[in-house]
Amino acid sequence: MRMLASAIALAIAAPASAQSLAIVHAEAWTMEGDTPVHDATILVDGSRILSVKAGGEVPAGVRTIDAQGKPVTPGLVNGATQIGLVEISGSDDTVDTASRDERNAGDDVSRALNGNSTLVSLARADGITRALVYPSPSRHAPFSGEPAFARLRDGVDILDVANVGVYAVIGGGAWDRLGSRAVQWSALRHALEEARRGMDDGDAGRKGKKGHGDGPPGGGRHAGAELIRGVLAGEVPLAVQTHRESDIRQAVALAEDFGIRVIVVGGAQAWRAADALAKAKVAVVLDPLVNLPFNFDQLGARQDNAALLVKAGVRVAVGQAGGAIHANYNAGMGLREGAGIAVANGLPYIEALRAVTVNPLAIWGRGGGALTPGADADLVVWDGDPLEPSTNAVSVIVEGREASTRSRQDLLAERYRDAR
Repeated sequence: MRMLASAIALAIAAPASAQSLAIVHAEAWTMEGDTPVHDATILVDGSRILSVKAGGEVPAGVRTIDAQGKPVTPGLVNGATQIGLVEISGSDDTVDTASRDERNAGDDVSRALNGNSTLVSLARADGITRALVYPSPSRHAPFSGEPAFARLRDGVDILDVANVGVYAVIGGGAWDRLGSRAVQWSALRHALEEARRGMDDGDAGRKGKKGHGDGPPGGGRHAGAELIRGVLAGEVPLAVQTHRESDIRQAVALAEDFGIRVIVVGGAQAWRAADALAKAKVAVVLDPLVNLPFNFDQLGARQDNAALLVKAGVRVAVGQAGGAIHANYNAGMGLREGAGIAVANGLPYIEALRAVTVNPLAIWGRGGGALTPGADADLVVWDGDPLEPSTNAVSVIVEGREASTRSRQDLLAERYRDAR
């Protein structure tokens, strides 16, 4: 408390700047309780939140945004997208989603992120401030590569942190040349067993060793084999994109047999294994919009998937919302609509908000995403219910700075508004 008081005193004493901000008369969803703080004053200094208090006072000279009783949430987080890796899927020179290198399982997507992509500004205008960016299947089955977190700040540099896990894909015809998915699971287990033997032998990547050599930009671990050892060391998760119940149960067995953190991405039939997922503490990143099967692996798809999982005690986040196209081109709209659909199908409203704020960060080992003192100042002022597609983000604040909410669509609309 003394540290917080000192920070507020410094904010009061300091001259107003772009780094000092107050949001007043907010319906503040802090993510700590199940209900918002009404008529809240949110004080921000630098890149951190100082306080969130009902009817709180604003230091003299601090720039103020009046939320007029409307919702203010943490910045939204898409739990699985490819923002910054693809611009036009039909134009190869704008697609950086997958590795074609058969010599290495590593595809470090952080080195290809493009902050100038028009999809980034569009997602930010829809309230997304962070996103987990994952790689597509490579030629090194069953691994795709290493996902990264993007921070949708203004400018070309949107990398938040690199190499936040290992990404694999099982089933769904992703690895036709391997044939049976039994071979896919065997290959994944073999890679983990080889890495564990290497750690037991005390090689350079032994358990617990971090940060040696030239690391990737933005922090994180080395790509490829070392990152697999990081999975075994409990430092990063293993994400398995899969849908069929039998494969989801294999992912659970993998988590239990190796004592590692596993994330199921997709999980159309995850509801069928809800108890097993909860027991093994395996989180699920899913698309609540899935109500019809895209392939045979998704025959059990149902829109109350998220509600059933949360009821069983599984941590859930929203990602890949809207399918292959909308997960990138409408990553913000799809995320909000998906969370709203989950609410319509039984998910408590606060759990839906958590699924697009704190949960994706927790699942991928980052933490944060709440409106609490000391938290990152990523927040959004809305003109209505954030889970209603017709709602707009009035102000998007990333790292304590108001970011642009003008997208290419806005610019085109302005350009041709008076065209005859």
